[in-house]
Amino acid sequence: MQRRRPFYTLLLRLSAGLLTAGLLAACASPHYLQLNPQRSAEVPVTGSGQAVTVIAVDGRDSEVIGTRTGSAMSTATITVNAHELVPRLQREAERAVSDMGFRPTTERAPGRPSLTLTLDHLGYERGQSRPVIDEARLESVLIAEAVNGGNTYTGTYTSRRTQSYAVRPDRDTNARMVNDLLSDGLDRAFRDPELGQLLAR
Repeated sequence: MQRRRPFYTLLLRLSAGLLTAGLLAACASPHYLQLNPQRSAEVPVTGSGQAVTVIAVDGRDSEVIGTRTGSAMSTATITVNAHELVPRLQREAERAVSDMGFRPTTERAPGRPSLTLTLDHLGYERGQSRPVIDEARLESVLIAEAVNGGNTYTGTYTSRRTQSYAVRPDRDTNARMVNDLLSDGLDRAFRDPELGQLLAR
């Protein structure tokens, strides 16, 4: 039995090393968030079946919204891809315009009212650190621009969230937090009565 101890000691050390390396790799791995934000707020009904051109666009400088560690140099990036998110924002914008009483379309036409929804900013930062507890600070900015004839109305809708945690959020938790943030932004935007009033002129 005495001869086997060095072998078991080596095995334990190797196992501990592999576990540590795995944990470090998990902490440093990037997160690609798949989101599905949805509006839940009621919208003012101002339309009577008029066609409205609806366009959703991504106006961000980067698809990387932050890092899990809070360090700008970290490889543990958090990314929201425009080609996945914009179609979902388009769907929600069209649904909101339809619920307002209009007929949404993606085709532009001279003189037709239009609504452009722009994701201007989406950020994920590390907040204050306390013993055992850390914070994640999230912010989104949506801009809705309604145009009808020679009139334009632009609304800017900012949503913020601070989440405390003892264990660093995993990908699903981060996706849920960002999803809730954007859903709040959609609620803020489409319950704005000025948008529908201008489109109905």
